[in-house]
Amino acid sequence: MTNHDKNLPERPDTTDVVKENPVVAADDKEKDSKKPKTQIPKNTKRGFAKIGKQVPVGPGNFWNNMLSTVLLLIAVIFVFSYITEGQDAKATELTLSDVVTQIKAGEVEGIVVRGSAIEVNYNIEDWVSGEAKKEVDASVTDSLTNLGLSAEELRSVQIDVQRETGFTYWLGVFAPFLFPLLFLGIIIWFLIKSTKGAGMQALSFGNSKARMIDPEDGSKKITFKDVAGAKEAKQELEEIVDFLKNPKKFLDIGAEIPKGVMMMGSPGTGKTLLARAVAGEAGVPFFSISGSEFVEMFVGVGASRVRDLFAMAKKNAPAIIFIDEIDAVGRVRGTGTGGGNDEREQTLNQILVEMDGFEPNAKVIIMAATNRPDVLDPALLRPGRFDRRVTIDLPDRSDREAILKVHARKKPLQEDVNLEIVAQRTPGFSGADLYSLMNEAAILAAREERKKVGQFDVIRSIEKVMLGPERKSHVMSKYEKEVTAYHEVGHALVASALPYADPVQKISIISRGRAAGYTLKLPDQDRRMHTKKEFIDDIAMTLGGYVTEEMIFGDLSTGPSNDLQVIANLARDMVTKYGMSDELGPVALEGTGGRMIGGGMSENRGYSADVAKAIDLEVAKIIKEGKDTAREILTKYKPALISISKRLLEVETMERDEYEAMLKIEGVEIKDAYEAMYGEKRESADPSKAVAVVKEEKK
Repeated sequence: MTNHDKNLPERPDTTDVVKENPVVAADDKEKDSKKPKTQIPKNTKRGFAKIGKQVPVGPGNFWNNMLSTVLLLIAVIFVFSYITEGQDAKATELTLSDVVTQIKAGEVEGIVVRGSAIEVNYNIEDWVSGEAKKEVDASVTDSLTNLGLSAEELRSVQIDVQRETGFTYWLGVFAPFLFPLLFLGIIIWFLIKSTKGAGMQALSFGNSKARMIDPEDGSKKITFKDVAGAKEAKQELEEIVDFLKNPKKFLDIGAEIPKGVMMMGSPGTGKTLLARAVAGEAGVPFFSISGSEFVEMFVGVGASRVRDLFAMAKKNAPAIIFIDEIDAVGRVRGTGTGGGNDEREQTLNQILVEMDGFEPNAKVIIMAATNRPDVLDPALLRPGRFDRRVTIDLPDRSDREAILKVHARKKPLQEDVNLEIVAQRTPGFSGADLYSLMNEAAILAAREERKKVGQFDVIRSIEKVMLGPERKSHVMSKYEKEVTAYHEVGHALVASALPYADPVQKISIISRGRAAGYTLKLPDQDRRMHTKKEFIDDIAMTLGGYVTEEMIFGDLSTGPSNDLQVIANLARDMVTKYGMSDELGPVALEGTGGRMIGGGMSENRGYSADVAKAIDLEVAKIIKEGKDTAREILTKYKPALISISKRLLEVETMERDEYEAMLKIEGVEIKDAYEAMYGEKRESADPSKAVAVVKEEKK
């Protein structure tokens, strides 16, 4: 029963899961699934650098090379040993006395003398040659004569004296040293090759690790047509594209294009994708690097990599440099401690210098992305550096539908798939969430041996993306199941009875993720702002499960733990951030005063202990009022609470139509303040069919 209300309305800095908990960033998706590889510039007819593919060598390849080297060395040793043994088998070691005896016996055909070595060749077919050593200062004839060989016997043997060549001589001298040196050189070469491409970069610490995308590579080219939604952001970036394509138009009128473009937005909204689209539209080289890739354990590496990156971009101008997650090196200076922070600041300083050092109209534009613009150094955002800031918001309903159509292009869909309904049920989803949703739907269809994706698959995927997969193996006891059912219906009933709460879409007691059950509550329309009345109703709705456990069972479980965290954070934000407290008035108390230290601790709170006590009292007051409201509603509609809970125990999952039908039967009026004020009706299917089913079962 943890995480029951993954459904609070979208609002800043709350723990609403449904609206403010994106799962995967669209730009992250692009980085992970289509990560460009390191490429080498070559000249092209366009004057830009044409990039050839180069597969980087990683640590795995390093060890593979080491293993290959060792195996090669062992193989050569075996071959050398085999050859040596073979030679030893073909030549018999002899003494000069043995040679004299063999000559006297008429077995020797000839003798070949090379320095002090004597090779004896026999006239017997099956015999192998022999080897002997003569005296250094004496000739071979003198040595044999001294051992009793007569002149006549000596003339019967052909003696061939050969002088050693210089090459042979020196080869024999240095051979014992050449082989070890050769293999040592091979090992060193493999080490250099491996470590150069690996993360260690033993001999190239200061080289940039940026990936470069060839503008002529059609397989990786992305344009604005491939980016759905983000209309305003694309309009801002079209000027950048126009400058890169037609710089003369701007130069003639004395205009200068902004040197830097900072893209800000939540994770998954498509920041990296838009940057690549700019490069694709302009047809220029695109250098991509993450902020964390600048900083290593060695001092000065980050600054060196920055210099190398900008030098590469200038060489291939016009070009675009894209730094993802720039907050990794662009944080406010002077707030940290230790050498690591100093290295980060050196890297940031070098980025600032390079941006200022650009020659006028150098046709190199630097783009950066971050989801933490609040922590960036002011020097990074001043005019002349990142002149233009582009905010990319979460997609609205129409944008979500367009994004879903993009991700559904390569997926065979059944005729019942309605992406408009899917877009309606996914408020707060980012582009990455929608990609994950369609991908999970395809996986579900393939798992069930179906060739096409149906609407049922897509709807199931929404809950899987938000809450995680179903834990069907998690077996609850009868008591736990009953507590969970009443808890979730308590949430839903309070939400339906309050005018400013979002409608309930689904109730389930099937475990998903860490939650034993959940109440899916989503707005029918996207909202950009929220009111105090909405917050108060949400707090009461969230406490509905807590109050139900007290009323029905006279006890409390650990299920509402997450609910309590949600309402505590929301109530405190109302008091300290949004000025929604009658006692404290319109004042923002959070984030005032104090200096950030290291891990985010504040030296002081910026307000007195009396104000802190008043904040705590106001938070407790708001929560108590929400609890009283929930108790009043549940007491009034207790028969409906019991009836719907029993039904939920039977079916385990209850959709919106059936739930609203049961509310109608039990006499519970669904309140909607916005329908009363503006005539905005809830978008829901006709529940008449569900009503008939329920009535039949009650008979």
